[in-house]
Amino acid sequence: MSASEQEEIRKLKKQLKKQERKNTEIRAQMAMQRTIFANERTLMAYLRTAIAIIGGGFAAVKLSQHLYMEVIGIIMMPVGVALTIYSFYRYFQKQKVIKAQREGYAHTSHLHDELHEKQASSYGNTD
Repeated sequence: MSASEQEEIRKLKKQLKKQERKNTEIRAQMAMQRTIFANERTLMAYLRTAIAIIGGGFAAVKLSQHLYMEVIGIIMMPVGVALTIYSFYRYFQKQKVIKAQREGYAHTSHLHDELHEKQASSYGNTD
């Protein structure tokens, strides 16, 4: 292998490492977005369940002619409201955690580049 081919391979490896660092940061950002979307999906699932419970309780009260069904319906409606309140509480607690982690996250690719430049300059390389 000639010296020019070895130099080309070295440069390609350097570019590959640089791109891998960028890709790692992009994956981390996308993981954060997936976490946010998952939290929102969980909220929607809780709300969907709460609406079904409230609707079932309302239907039991309005459409039933039996006392026990009316009692069950009267119990179901506040349970649905409580589930709604709990779902928002849980959502906002998780959002706080996600926001704190997002603020603690720092991009590092530019630091890797600076470090590489300083190391290369110490050897007399200026590529």
